[in-house]
Amino acid sequence: MSFKTKESRLLLVLGSFFVANAILSEFIGVKIFTVEGTLGIKQFDISLLGVPNLSFNMSAGVLTWPLIFIMTDIINEYFGVKQVRFLSILTALLISYAFIIVGAAMELTPSDFWVTQTINGQSLNMNNAFAGIFGQGMWIIVGSIVAFIIGQIADVLIFHRIKRITGDRALWLRATGSTLISQFIDSFVVIFIAFYINPQYNWSWQMVAAIGLVNYTYKFVVAILMTPILYVVHSTINGYLGKDLSQRMIKMAGKR
Repeated sequence: MSFKTKESRLLLVLGSFFVANAILSEFIGVKIFTVEGTLGIKQFDISLLGVPNLSFNMSAGVLTWPLIFIMTDIINEYFGVKQVRFLSILTALLISYAFIIVGAAMELTPSDFWVTQTINGQSLNMNNAFAGIFGQGMWIIVGSIVAFIIGQIADVLIFHRIKRITGDRALWLRATGSTLISQFIDSFVVIFIAFYINPQYNWSWQMVAAIGLVNYTYKFVVAILMTPILYVVHSTINGYLGKDLSQRMIKMAGKR
């Protein structure tokens, strides 16, 4: 098989970018950053549902998740539901595979000369650092994979439901609207599984709801800001495919 047609090359590029960003999100997501500190502004002190001192402390995985949902909507637009569903299942399997390999790597006996390293003037135990960065808990892994699958299914269904109503008009509405709803689901599912039903933690539903709402507020704002990028990508693809092929693919995708 070769990728000689424009459609096949486009699907290869979009699918590869989709999978790569999803796996990246899982591994960089272990870092928690402060949005306010990154922007150089005073940290918010929010009280919500009885939970005090909340601020926008986010997983670094949010850097790539908006791109994943843009790719979802673009693939959905040109290739239809079945291709998005296939890529979502494939990505979930690849994420699981990646964690299995990382788990095996953590069990390897480290070389003596590698264990203690000096980085930025500080002495670090590299084996502990490796385990701390890559060794995410099983509940977090399961929560993120389940949230990913549910979020993708919701995004696809809502995207096509809106498209049936609006037709080919209002790309921003079906793409951004489906992303906002799927991100809402994703924000709560992962926290619920990783910290509420996980017996290692004792989070109340108020804590889950409060932190989920704070996280979703950030994702909501980013999704709105990313809307112009969606149009840039859409316009670039239309230019690459040509008007006739582009319209034909969009029409066929709506039937799949």
